[in-house]
Amino acid sequence: MTQGLPRRIKLAFIVQAILGSIVITAGVVLAGLLVREGVLSQRMQREADVFWTGRAASPAYPLPRTSTMAGYVDPAAPGDRTVPRELRHLEPGMHQRPLPGVAGKKQDVLVDRRPQGTFYLTFEAGHVDRAILLTGLVSLILSLLATYLISWLTYRTSKRLVGPVSWLANVVSNWDPRDPDASAITPRNLPPEAGSEVRHLSRALVGLADRVADFVERERDFTRDASHELRTPLTVIRVATDMMLGDPDTHPRTLRALARVQRAGRDMEAVIDAFLILAREADIAPQSAEFEVRDIVHDQVERVRPMLQDKPVSIEVVDNGAPRLFGPPHVLAVMLGNLLSNAVHFTDHGDIEVRLGPDRIDVRDSGIGMDAQALAKAFEPFYRADPSREEGKGMGLSIARRLGERMGWPVSLHSLPGQGTTATIRFLG
Repeated sequence: MTQGLPRRIKLAFIVQAILGSIVITAGVVLAGLLVREGVLSQRMQREADVFWTGRAASPAYPLPRTSTMAGYVDPAAPGDRTVPRELRHLEPGMHQRPLPGVAGKKQDVLVDRRPQGTFYLTFEAGHVDRAILLTGLVSLILSLLATYLISWLTYRTSKRLVGPVSWLANVVSNWDPRDPDASAITPRNLPPEAGSEVRHLSRALVGLADRVADFVERERDFTRDASHELRTPLTVIRVATDMMLGDPDTHPRTLRALARVQRAGRDMEAVIDAFLILAREADIAPQSAEFEVRDIVHDQVERVRPMLQDKPVSIEVVDNGAPRLFGPPHVLAVMLGNLLSNAVHFTDHGDIEVRLGPDRIDVRDSGIGMDAQALAKAFEPFYRADPSREEGKGMGLSIARRLGERMGWPVSLHSLPGQGTTATIRFLG
């Protein structure tokens, strides 16, 4: 898991706080603009109403005049100020124009047209803007602080709720699959803040650990019993064939048949060992010894040579410096035997070459080969490149590859349709 649940919750709250800040800021700015427009429009329209009411009562009613406000009327009465030329072309309503003589500042202008004439009112709203800005900033700061505080408190609460789940995941991740310590996650050992869901999950994991332990124990028992039960009859067969082969009265044809039975028995023992190795746990090493790779190669080549008696196919070993390895020789025998059997089954004419190198064994044949699609599936169990051929069950390459991965002797294939296949066992390290 690239990110733990607490980290993702933290990121979610951070994103939530950022989005909340953006929304609140935009809301405060928009509200400030609307308030400004509403306040100024009402304030200036009220001044206009007051002026028209006063002028109707007395033609000498003065125009409004303050440090921030100035009024003009057209037609002007005696003593009224002349309407500035830049205001005369404005249509009725609210307008905003640059403040004359002051760079960067603007003034709001109300044009109120009535039957009596047109009233112009200018207002320098800097102090209103400052008041709205200050109010907006205070509101924004308080809103953001409240948002961050609520998010932080909610995150801390969520973190406490998720903490037991993280603790449980950490304990389970450190389990030994062969012997999980389920006592560490029993309900009485959970953190105090663990809720009912976490306790239910811990009970389920304890039950799972018990079942896994039972499965592992059964697998160990099977491996031990199968190793004994399968080898016992093979030992009887081998001893019996040895005695019959040593009998001078045995017919030559019977001797050949007995030799095939012995080879088949040895092959069966090697296959049993291979399956038992794959069934064992990864840290239980098979019986190993130093051996010459060339000896294994020559034995396996001689084993498959009788299979080529009815085919115009030659088999040859090219030794370019075979290594001496420390490991289970029967495992290499099974791997190489499967590769050679495949080469024999799918080669109808031509040659098979086993080339030995300091770090590899190459088995090259001139058989039917495989296209890219078949090559991608070649190591899948029970897959056969040519189902029309009766030989083989499609397990040889799968077994060879799994054994190679287990022993550090990886198997790879290179093949072209109609040109043959080259299988390679590499000796790493």
